[in-house]
Amino acid sequence: MLAYIVKRLLIMIVMLLLVATMIFLMFRTMPGDPTASMVDPSIPREARQALLERYGLHESLWIQYRIFMRDLVQLDFGNSYFYNRTVLRVIGDRLPATLILMLTAMLFAYTFGVLWGAWMAWNRGSRLESVGVTFSLVFRSAPTFWVGLMAIMLFSVTLGWFPAQGMRTTGYVGDSFAEVFLNHDFVRHLILPAFVAGLYFLATPLLIMRNSMLEVMSEDYIEMARAKGLRDRRVLYKHAARNALLPVVTAGALFIGAAIGGQVLIEVVFSWPGLGREIVQAVTRSDYPLAQGIFIIISALVMFMNLVADVLYALLDPRIAYR
Repeated sequence: MLAYIVKRLLIMIVMLLLVATMIFLMFRTMPGDPTASMVDPSIPREARQALLERYGLHESLWIQYRIFMRDLVQLDFGNSYFYNRTVLRVIGDRLPATLILMLTAMLFAYTFGVLWGAWMAWNRGSRLESVGVTFSLVFRSAPTFWVGLMAIMLFSVTLGWFPAQGMRTTGYVGDSFAEVFLNHDFVRHLILPAFVAGLYFLATPLLIMRNSMLEVMSEDYIEMARAKGLRDRRVLYKHAARNALLPVVTAGALFIGAAIGGQVLIEVVFSWPGLGREIVQAVTRSDYPLAQGIFIIISALVMFMNLVADVLYALLDPRIAYR
């Protein structure tokens, strides 16, 4: 088992280095002037050249790559051109908003997905089962930005129930974590984007739970529980659902990784000040260090959660570790 974990960890490190190399080359070959976000276009050419030398952008591509990889090993992503602050500090300011949005959406999707999936499997063949599967697949297939815009038009513009954008009311500034995130105004801004993201992620736990339940319901102990005269609800949730949860739980690690990487459109549509929205703005500004740092952090989180999923599967089925 230890050898298997070390092997998967080494694969993750190699993949992360390859992703970092691709990200470096992608941003260096993109059109755009990184100094445009830092200085006025009318400044003299000499001043612009001095700025390029300050950030090492005058060096050859190979030298820039060597410096980039050396700093990456030291977890140094450099300074943001636009904010003139370290990339890690900018990411640290945006990461809590992304994690709160992602975890709220995941909690919504998993809670309703598990309960609804178990119920649909128990009532297999009913019209409501078909409606439930269709509903989840429609929101899984529909473009997230379109669902978000429709939600804003209905719940914000027409009904006026929730704010249309942002994380806080305009003009509010909080000095502490509690003042920013633990209050009624933040929750009102959170509900709509979390609901839209939850609808998108709902199909994964729902369908996994439904399929797992269908397998469990054919087991002998379920027939035995029914023969004892236990109520259907007790058989459903205490006997069948508890044993069907295993694949759902192990898939949760992959689900978290996908959720972290899938927040970009949600954050852009709702102007949510998280990593997804920030990475779009960084690419627009040609802010190489910030965009690279966010891409690498998200990639590392996704790969780490994939590693956790692989380890969980190996612990549950030791045969995997010997393949």
